[in-house]
Amino acid sequence: MITNKIIHISISFALSIFLSACSLIDSKYEQPTAPMPTNWPKGEAYKEQLNPNINETLVWENMILDEKLKEVIKIALKQNRSIKESIANIQSARAKYNVQHAGEFPSIDAGVSGSKARSLNSSNTSKDTSSISENYKATVGLSSYELDFFGKARNLSKVDFESYLSIKEAQRVTKITTIAEVTNAWLTMAADKSLLDFAKETLNSSKKSLDIIQQRVNLGVDSKVTLYNVQTVYYQALSDIEKYKTQVAQDLNALNLLVGQNVKEELLPSSLDENKEYLATIPVGLSSKVLLNRPDILQAEHDLKAANANISVARAAYFPSISITTNAGIASSALNNLFTGGAASIWSFVPSISLPIFDWGSKGASLDYAKSQRNLYIAKYELAIQTAFKEVSDALARYGTIENQLDAQKNLVAASKNSFFLSQRRYKSGIDTYLNALTSQRNLYNVEQNLISLRLAKINNRVTLYRVLANDDN
Repeated sequence: MITNKIIHISISFALSIFLSACSLIDSKYEQPTAPMPTNWPKGEAYKEQLNPNINETLVWENMILDEKLKEVIKIALKQNRSIKESIANIQSARAKYNVQHAGEFPSIDAGVSGSKARSLNSSNTSKDTSSISENYKATVGLSSYELDFFGKARNLSKVDFESYLSIKEAQRVTKITTIAEVTNAWLTMAADKSLLDFAKETLNSSKKSLDIIQQRVNLGVDSKVTLYNVQTVYYQALSDIEKYKTQVAQDLNALNLLVGQNVKEELLPSSLDENKEYLATIPVGLSSKVLLNRPDILQAEHDLKAANANISVARAAYFPSISITTNAGIASSALNNLFTGGAASIWSFVPSISLPIFDWGSKGASLDYAKSQRNLYIAKYELAIQTAFKEVSDALARYGTIENQLDAQKNLVAASKNSFFLSQRRYKSGIDTYLNALTSQRNLYNVEQNLISLRLAKINNRVTLYRVLANDDN
């Protein structure tokens, strides 16, 4: 009775030590507190947020309103080489995790072997004799399987699993970035085509004025100073035409690279239509907590979780490694008796234990490295959140001001047109010199160009809001 109690106490004591060791090894993950305010910035540059309860998922198909642009994006999502690379990385990471996860389970092997040998038997007689021996066996068993008492294999599998999830989030980042970049490239091409068309219109207009002034100079009505001033507008427009031709060609090259193939002519924009909505309005009434669902932040968190699991792997190195090799089967001296009867059963059980004693500080250094890596990824995770908050805040600041700036620019264009019209009338009536009309024309040319650029900036701001807020996984 006393002996049984002692055995029971010993087992309980050993089990408690074992469980304590396991709890010491596993490094519990705790999500760091997000280092950002709960609300977006407020001030003169920010609009009041009117949609606090909107759907927090931004789907790109709902954002893009132009059918040509939507088709180009669909092609890019299939052909873009960065996306193909990220998909290959996901497949590699998934395979690596599957390999590591399979290592948590024993490998069962089966085999059949046989041997046949001839040996020489010496005797006292003058004639030697020989004999032939045969041995056959069939076995099945575990081949050096390490018992995962201390979670080393489990945590190694967790490291690979978190790395796999991190790469999946990286693929979402690539997808969202590709959508944004293709959209920006397509719209930039549209804006440059509008600038090219406007430069051609200005060239034609200034050419007519130049011909009239040339005639007046020939008649002695105007001086060559007026002629040279008109020529400055003409040659400026001519120079801009060549510049915008180059930009349009480069825009197409950039778009083809992003899409992964040459974009068909019918899918390209003709100009940036001021009366057309290319993108839907991005709702901005979101809590800043939505950033925690951004794929780049989720990617940083999975990297952190993998680093945290690595600490458990490093700690497990301090504890014994226990492995077993077993097999069982049958053996016979004749092959025809191996499976039909007459065979004898055989088995073996080979446990082994390896206990670390002294390694010149290698395990301690590995554990310190794992802890420092976790601290590194904590900093990266926090920086990713702060960077995301800054990106959204910048986009919201532009969102809050671009509409008013665009309205002001439209009024400036209207005023410049009126000024140019009246200056021309005054010149033709002989009330004023052509210098004022020329100044008004130059000013109108510049403000018209700025208006096209602002239209592009407004649309690009919506693209930016999508990119910095999107958690689209479709």
